[in-house]
Amino acid sequence: MSDRIEVSVVIPIFNEEESLPQLVKEILDAMHPIYKNFEVVLVNDGSTDKSAEVLEELSKEFPELICVLLRKNYGQTAAMAAGFNISHGDIIVSLDGDLQNDPADIPLLVNKLSQGYDLVSGWRYKRKDAEIRRKLPSKIANKLIGKVTGVRLNDYGCSLKAYRKEVLSDMRLYGELHRFLPVLANIEGARITELKVNHRER
Repeated sequence: MSDRIEVSVVIPIFNEEESLPQLVKEILDAMHPIYKNFEVVLVNDGSTDKSAEVLEELSKEFPELICVLLRKNYGQTAAMAAGFNISHGDIIVSLDGDLQNDPADIPLLVNKLSQGYDLVSGWRYKRKDAEIRRKLPSKIANKLIGKVTGVRLNDYGCSLKAYRKEVLSDMRLYGELHRFLPVLANIEGARITELKVNHRER
């Protein structure tokens, strides 16, 4: 029997003590029926609430969890990079820790990779954000990034993405580069597509 990890799920966490138990439950519910060997990497990005304590208790209960504790808040890109670096899966899925991304979509993105892609980016087709404050600036940014880079996606800001491990192996992430992972992957010759995903209110 192989101990090879099929999928690693990476989530940066910052002050999410209340949502963590539900987040972990939903991820495990989505993964267990489909994947025999998987891991969930939760990176606590210097939370100032009780996220670290909650993660410690959850990791005692669920052996699939790997908890990484950063000493201070380094930002989402650094937290994601830390999670990517210790992940063992052939496929890596990233998502936010605030329950706006739906863990039930994880298998859909992973399955899409099997159709010949190296990166599948989530598209929050029906966003639950205020139209002017969030949606409009996002649409403008997506069009601008697509025009400048040639990588045309509807939703660069969606953290829910699935990657083949080798796509991430040579990337050095800093600043806010997590938003531009599809662009960096494209430079490496990755085959990229987009998939509509659920988006929930915070």
